[in-house]
Amino acid sequence: MKSPLLILAATASFALADEKPIVAVYDLEGPLSESGVTSNSMFSMEFSPERPLTFHDLTRGLKMAAADPEVTALVLDVDGATLGLAQLEELRGHLADAREAGKDVWLYSDYYSNKSALLGSAANHFVLMPEAGVDFAGIASESMYFKGLLDKAGLQADVIHIGDFKSFGEEFYRTGPSEFAAKQTEELIDGIFSEITGTVAEGRKLEREKVLSLVDRGTFTASDAKEAGLVDDLQYRTDFNAKLREEYAEAKFDREYGLPDLDGPDLDSIFDVFKLMMSSADDSKSKDDYVAVVALEGGISDQSIAPVRAAIVKLLKDEHAKAMVLRVDSPGGSALSSEVLWEATDEWKAAGRPFAVSMGGVAASGGYYVSAGADRIFAEPGTITGSIGVVGMKFVMAGAMDKLGITTHTIQRGKHADAMSMTEPFSDEEAAIIRQSMLDVYGTFKKRITDGRGDRLKGELEPMAGGRVYTGRKALELGLVDELGGLTDAIEWAAKEAGIEGADSKLRPEPKSAFEGMFSKPEKNKDGELVRMSSRPAPAADAVRAIVREAGLTALPEPARISVGRAMERIQAIQESRIQLIGPDVRIGW
Repeated sequence: MKSPLLILAATASFALADEKPIVAVYDLEGPLSESGVTSNSMFSMEFSPERPLTFHDLTRGLKMAAADPEVTALVLDVDGATLGLAQLEELRGHLADAREAGKDVWLYSDYYSNKSALLGSAANHFVLMPEAGVDFAGIASESMYFKGLLDKAGLQADVIHIGDFKSFGEEFYRTGPSEFAAKQTEELIDGIFSEITGTVAEGRKLEREKVLSLVDRGTFTASDAKEAGLVDDLQYRTDFNAKLREEYAEAKFDREYGLPDLDGPDLDSIFDVFKLMMSSADDSKSKDDYVAVVALEGGISDQSIAPVRAAIVKLLKDEHAKAMVLRVDSPGGSALSSEVLWEATDEWKAAGRPFAVSMGGVAASGGYYVSAGADRIFAEPGTITGSIGVVGMKFVMAGAMDKLGITTHTIQRGKHADAMSMTEPFSDEEAAIIRQSMLDVYGTFKKRITDGRGDRLKGELEPMAGGRVYTGRKALELGLVDELGGLTDAIEWAAKEAGIEGADSKLRPEPKSAFEGMFSKPEKNKDGELVRMSSRPAPAADAVRAIVREAGLTALPEPARISVGRAMERIQAIQESRIQLIGPDVRIGW
């Protein structure tokens, strides 16, 4: 009879011999949300129990893959993914780390575009479809102006700016950009274009002038791309898959390496649905120390910051949350809401726990306001930030009501009680009063920055302010940010500062599927606050939506419809909060 030790040794030997190297496959589709928030509307959601993949999920998985000696290669296909420039830059950094660790990095694409070019520049096997579409002709930012549309409807935008470069609102009262807005957009686009072409040239070991010459050709073929050294090979997808299986015949292909379970709860019967309805909405509790990641995504309003603030307040009660990273991807918004969220982060700092900010694609105006108090700010080279200034406005609807035969009669007590009336623009005296209020907000904004940044600012703040917008690289030169890097870098810094290097990071609140969000119970008040912030939705800008429908703008191409939609969101934001810390609408498709 064999001894138990011999049997155990034989079993362990067999297990080791049976282990296979891993090829981590990431086939990405759709947008990568920062927060993982999904709609809980029966009419707007996909009726699925699956929770969305977040950017935090993906970066954590890629970091694990790069460090795991059992992972021999990474394979990516991102054609179906919607990614911003800052996200692309961080993903590229993870691929470069994997290459440095001696792993193969494969990228397959049906299109040669800015997106695939950036990621492919970090791959040692960039494979393009032989008849691939090519769209590598540079970048363009096209802005829409709505003065003519508003004139037809009898609407007038009455706008007050603090800062010559504070260009928000121009789209509502101009037919094109002001001199200041045009200048800053030129500088911004030039900086982003330099980042893209320089990164591609460096990664593919080409002269930048050669990359620029290909860009200026306007179009070229997949064969031209290979001949120029932009890609490594041309293969159809079927042949590419066969090549991978041949190259890694002894490997295990893992399509979920390092990623969380996205399948959501099992719903095999109506009883499972009832069980889900009765389950708690609380985040799963951690028994180990960790870095908390909280995401602020989209415009800043009472509605958008309420869950972010609630998460921070709750984390203050969690002894295992040793540090926090605020991931900011926001153009700003309400000045008051920005201050409310800043106060929550200040409470975190007062608790003596490290606080870092990781800037996403944009962290401008109010997005910078809530970032300024961080112990350390990380931005990608292509992040759009700054826009330190204030804008106030209202929409005057007298002309529209006149066309409809509507008249008004006002009775007031108080000389300026009707200053925000929608029937008349600001009088000179009212404009002076509003401007003074905005100057007070501007002063607070600058104080938040000088108190938060201190001697890290490279010079006086005012020349950097006035609504000026910068890339992350330029912001580093000015001392508005501390380091070029992404979410992973911010998490690693926070963990080190908290003395928990190697600890896990957790997105709070935990992402849930739309199905879970619809059926989960309201969260109980466990943060100790007697009076909590409201998160009720604000009313829609019905008048502007009606104009859009009548003008037939819903039939516009998708990019134009998106711009119109953003304009309506901004109109609604102004209706909710008259003083805004919001940056210009500079959007570039990838």
